[in-house]
Amino acid sequence: MRALWTTVMVLTAHTLFAQNYSWANLPRVHKPSFKKDTFNITRFGAVADGVTLNTKAINAAIDECSRKGGGVVNVPAGLWLTGPVVMKSNVNLHIDRAAILQFTADKDQYPIIAGNWEGHPAARCQSPLSGTGLINIAITGGGIIDGNGDGWRWIAKDRLTEGEWKHKVASGGVVTEDGKTWFPSERSLKGYRTKDAGWLKPGMTVADFADIRDFLRPNLLVLNNCKKVLLEGATFRNSPAWCLHTLLCEDLSVDDVHVRNPWYAANGDGIDVESCRRVLIENSTFDAGDDGICVKSGRDEDGRKRGRPTEEMIVRNDVVYRAHGGFVIGSEMSGGARNIFVSDCSFIGTDIGLRFKTVRGRGGIVEKIYVKNINMRDIVHQAVFLDMYYFAHPPAIADVYSGKTTVDVPAVTEATPRFRDIHISNIVCDGAEEGIFVRGLPEMNIREIELSDMVLKAAKGAELIEAQNIGLKNIRLITTDTAQPVVYVENSSNLHFDTIGYNAGAGLLFSINGNKSANISVANTDRSKAVHEAAFNYGAAQNALQQK
Repeated sequence: MRALWTTVMVLTAHTLFAQNYSWANLPRVHKPSFKKDTFNITRFGAVADGVTLNTKAINAAIDECSRKGGGVVNVPAGLWLTGPVVMKSNVNLHIDRAAILQFTADKDQYPIIAGNWEGHPAARCQSPLSGTGLINIAITGGGIIDGNGDGWRWIAKDRLTEGEWKHKVASGGVVTEDGKTWFPSERSLKGYRTKDAGWLKPGMTVADFADIRDFLRPNLLVLNNCKKVLLEGATFRNSPAWCLHTLLCEDLSVDDVHVRNPWYAANGDGIDVESCRRVLIENSTFDAGDDGICVKSGRDEDGRKRGRPTEEMIVRNDVVYRAHGGFVIGSEMSGGARNIFVSDCSFIGTDIGLRFKTVRGRGGIVEKIYVKNINMRDIVHQAVFLDMYYFAHPPAIADVYSGKTTVDVPAVTEATPRFRDIHISNIVCDGAEEGIFVRGLPEMNIREIELSDMVLKAAKGAELIEAQNIGLKNIRLITTDTAQPVVYVENSSNLHFDTIGYNAGAGLLFSINGNKSANISVANTDRSKAVHEAAFNYGAAQNALQQK
């Protein structure tokens, strides 16, 4: 009874003291502090010749620093070859500007351990840099941390020049039978072809994966269940898989960090913040092979059982180059994401700008997301993208309407994801395939989205599919594909368009589709500039669209 009462009191206290965050009341992130005592790795036998393996020396310096109450472990100028480095509490690993911490290409130095990958418990090779259950830690300085990822990642031939491909093949490894993909080893290729490779399912141990160990690429940095973490000033590059992965951490600060991965790096994410609380990422640059700044919280049932959202997060004054997404939530977001504030960022050449993605089976609630002051250029696909069909393909409305395809709408369960209460404003994008794309599920529409004050230069304008209670205000859609409608609506309701700008002479302003489309209002918008104001298809009623 006492345990039950304690639980009730904790939950009640959490409810009573829950913060109502806003731009005027942002979450507060607490930073670590350290003693000034300094432990130079050369005192422990480290040699900067690029040949000597300094694993023991660097870890010995960290161990002694922590044992004596903490301080700074200094990596001075030089090229320091090493195997896995394990952080300890109260240690600031400081890498001088002229220092390179080079992780060895010898895979035997990275044993298989029980870890986590894409939201599931998984067998992985030990990360080059890691820490578990720590408090008060930092990695600082202007130096370079190199994960030697080229020796771990596979690569398709069409992603390299002919000379680069020949050099890669000559380095060793194996090429697939069709000659299209290079793998570092037979074990790597076998893992690639193995279903659920690496997943630690009940009854399995890490020993079960010895025959595919080279496939189990480590993330460059993994911090698990740590508190008061600072990453500042350093460059993290060439990661085998994700570059920076923080899991179940609290009070995480990332300031003036530089992530550099090749654009073709498989799973080469910049930073993945998973099930963390109180996070600040600022003044940093991410050049990534996959998503740039990514929010996660576990995958499917495993993530829902964990039940830890990523929350109370601030992202500001950051730059993302070339990544699959500039700022991303998902797709592994089964624990939820909330109270996230993103502002004053630039995305250059990313596949998508703002990318929120999920799929049936994930579950989880993404809510209370606030984004403003984002500038983008040369976006490959969408500037603003919210999609609940990640790697899934809904039937075309024409096929459904004609009876060619039937739609089986599943019941809403804990595995049904939700996107709601999202606010995005002051966005400028110069060049994209499409300005805005919002697509929910028929059983769970995306809802309560506010999009305002945007100038989007793109081939196509906006698409809203299976959406409810969406407001678009002061949106200028400068489109080049006149064969496409400026705004496409499909089976969506309670949409409010206010002050929508578009090119004079546009072929069609609104395309309204599906019998669920209703209560669509348009205000302060000159609809006469389009050749055709609206078209109604696939059962959409003409009174679904109303001028206010």
